This record gives sequence, structure tokens and C-alpha cells, in this order.
Amino acid sequence: MSRRSLRVHETPGYVLHASPWRETSLIVQSFTRDHGWVSMVAKGAKRPHSILRGALSVFQPLLLSWTGAGEIKTLTRAECAGVHPIPGTAMMSCWYMNELLFRLLPREDPHAGLFDAYVMALQRLASGSKAAGALRRFEWVLLQETGYGLDAPEPNFDDTTQEPALRAALRGRLSEHLADKPLATRQVLLALQQFQPQR
Repeated sequence: MSRRSLRVHETPGYVLHASPWRETSLIVQSFTRDHGWVSMVAKGAKRPHSILRGALSVFQPLLLSWTGAGEIKTLTRAECAGVHPIPGTAMMSCWYMNELLFRLLPREDPHAGLFDAYVMALQRLASGSKAAGALRRFEWVLLQETGYGLDAPEPNFDDTTQEPALRAALRGRLSEHLADKPLATRQVLLALQQFQPQR
């Protein structure tokens, strides 16, 4: 099969970001289990009656289908595969994970373990679990999968006594690989944490 005839059918994925393209379409950045980070054009998705319009929501599980072999594919179908009811208090944590994926993953480099960690983090955040444990687990797997991992046994991510040291170690390693450019969502999260009431 030639690269020009590439067709992908109903692969699990998530929309990381969507931006306008031309009058009626969107450029969709997706994270998929089997194909990694994929850029696609969703033709006509901005039209009021487009079947793609309602499906392309961030942080929600989808089954994605597309065609093409270039850098930007053509999205042909997006079906809802469940719902993560993310509370407003967890939205910044979800955007933070998306920004990390953009910054550290090359295009179309699949990482099934990282995809599963992303899904687990979204599920935990949707259930109201504390963001710290979900984020530390995701950061740990991201670093391991991309070759930047810590040389240490996997910790207990829900142990609050280990959390400050683990957060410092993971953030230090992430900073080494982000070209000294702070993440926008990280800055917002830090600012929000300064205003949280003491318990």
C-alpha cells in the first residue's frame, strides 16, 4: 500500500487543540493511541450542521478516522467514545497535560503507555481526585516514554508526604527539556496555588 492511500479507521484519540482554518474548517491537533500526535483538517467542521462540529471536544474520548500521508491529514469521521465530565477546577491541569504533549512529543510517534496514562489522568480528574497524584503519574510516564525519565523506582503517586519532592524532581527534569521556555499553563497553575486557602 502506498503512503498516498493511507486510511485510518476508528482509532482511539483525543482532541488536544483545534484552531480555525479558512472559512468553515478547523485544524485539529489530536493525540491517538496508535499514531501519536496527528494534525488533521476537519473540513466544514465550523458549519452549524456539521456532524464533526459537536464531536470535536477537548478531553473527551473519540474514535477518529482520517486519510492522507502528508503532515496534515484529512479527518473523515469523529465519534464520541464516552464522556469525561471534567470539573472546572481541573481544567487547567488538563490543559497543562496537553501543552506538555505538544512540547515534548514529535509528530506521529506513538506511545501507547503515555496515551493510557493520559486517559487515566483525565478519568481521575473527572472523578474529583486530587490533581497532584494524577499529574505526577502523567509527568512520570511522559518522561519515561520520551527517554527523559528519572533513574528511580516508580513512586507511590498518591503518597502526599512524597509529593513535594517528587514534584520538584519531575519539574526539574521537564525544565531541562523545554528549552528554558516556561509552560503557559504551568505559570497559571502556580499563580492559582498561591491563592489556595491553607488547610
